[in-house]
Amino acid sequence: MTKNTARALAFALVCAAPAALALTPAMARAQSTGQYQPAGVLSLNAQASAEVPQDVVDITLFYEQEASDPSALTSTLNQRADSALQKAKGVNGVTARTGSFSIYPSTDRDGRISAWRGRTEIVLESHDFAAVSKLAGQMASIMQVGNVQFSLSPEAQRAAEQKLTSEAIRSFREQAASSAQAFGYSGYSIREVNVGHNGVMPRPVMMMSARAMGADAKSAAPVPIEGGTSTVTVNVSGSVQMK
Repeated sequence: MTKNTARALAFALVCAAPAALALTPAMARAQSTGQYQPAGVLSLNAQASAEVPQDVVDITLFYEQEASDPSALTSTLNQRADSALQKAKGVNGVTARTGSFSIYPSTDRDGRISAWRGRTEIVLESHDFAAVSKLAGQMASIMQVGNVQFSLSPEAQRAAEQKLTSEAIRSFREQAASSAQAFGYSGYSIREVNVGHNGVMPRPVMMMSARAMGADAKSAAPVPIEGGTSTVTVNVSGSVQMK
């Protein structure tokens, strides 16, 4: 090796040394951050659930008709729906809205249109089960009951979630205290905590077909309805530092 080559190599090593030294602390910090885990950290999850009575009912009423002219059929269906909506307007505590509307052709064996079929719906919604049941029975001469569906109102859901949140938090703290004691610690402090709502899981919807309601549709007797319950759940998860 010549003197010039040796000098060049030494100079390169001297220049590279500061850069390597400058990178070492940063790399050490990154490595330390990624691998270091504090001792005495415990992850926990608590849950509180309740069956809450469904307080809203939707009753779908329908009317079906067949005709040779689609325009005349449309007019007949609209008149029937308007009549039902007008009858529902005078009932306190019950709201009425239009539902689905459909007209479709019926064909013969040769594929030609032989008639037109149509269906119109209105939906009654109420917190007052007795009032809406009575109204649906009174409207039997205008429309038949096709579907009854129960649900939980936002107000009832929020009230249930507030109560369940307190229960879930209390359960979380009890778990933290008992676990810390079991591990030989005298107490704990909360590192992080998350409160989540799982939403509402309703019971199966009560369905009624037109055929099943055929007998009731001929009378003005109230439609028999009975609500179920919905499951409301609150989760509290996080970690604590035992000490």
